[in-house]
Amino acid sequence: MSKISVLVVDDAPFIRDLVKKCLRNAFPGIVVEDAVNGRKAQSLMMHNSYDMVLCDWEMPEMSGLELLTWTREQENSKTLPFIMVTSRGDKENVVQAIQAGVSDYIGKPFTNEQLMTKVKKALAKVGKLQALAAGAPTRQQAASAFANDSLSALTSGRAEPARTATPAPQPAAAFASTGAPASASPRAAAPMGRGQGQLRLPGGSQQCVIKALSLKEALLVVRRTATLPQVLELAVLDLEQGENAEVARLNGYLHAVAAFEPKPDSDWLQLTFRFLDQDAQKLDYVSRLIARGSVQKHFVPGA
Repeated sequence: MSKISVLVVDDAPFIRDLVKKCLRNAFPGIVVEDAVNGRKAQSLMMHNSYDMVLCDWEMPEMSGLELLTWTREQENSKTLPFIMVTSRGDKENVVQAIQAGVSDYIGKPFTNEQLMTKVKKALAKVGKLQALAAGAPTRQQAASAFANDSLSALTSGRAEPARTATPAPQPAAAFASTGAPASASPRAAAPMGRGQGQLRLPGGSQQCVIKALSLKEALLVVRRTATLPQVLELAVLDLEQGENAEVARLNGYLHAVAAFEPKPDSDWLQLTFRFLDQDAQKLDYVSRLIARGSVQKHFVPGA
């Protein structure tokens, strides 16, 4: 039986390692290679043959969209399964990827199950899923493997089939346009804020107050909901600031979760969000926000 080979492309080493572990746990016979950006991936694809590409969108040197465009121009890669894995979920971005010939789309953050569903679907379309399935572990073995895998921990073990439940509540109404959350109930006044953003987790999205910001992490305050955020949970922080309403989608994970108030029924949680992106453009944007914060008082530099 011929080996199935997959190329994982992402500028964040943490994400590359997690995707590779997920694929290898699900399909022991699979061959997985990785690249730090589109330029490196292009070099690998010129000298090697792959059965699938899982690629981030925003990367230094060559973006995922540029790599996709180049791939479709190659005679032997016009039907190669190419899945975009990205935090860009806007309609125009999806349309742009489809027009460039993308096979499928996975939005960050994602769960193990969501990733595996897309991979199986894409390989099935080109008749290569059966080769992988022959060496795949049983359902019970797979569950055991995922339980010990860091990707399972990252996504809080939520590897269930397609969701039918309503996403986590989005407390946007509890936040005032001034950047500080308004009082949402008689028993709990909202904490004072420095800036606003949106935190996207596998279970849903919610507004957050950015208390402090550095080039490595952001200190966030969110309203407590029925589903508590989990340490090591993959997430995306959307920041929109400035006169031009610039938007940065920062990939990362929750490094710490704590009660914002010194009581067990605290209505607010304080989250430490660590960045995973190595994209120079994103880091430059964050740098400008930090510099601007000392004047506009939106952020506290040096978190």
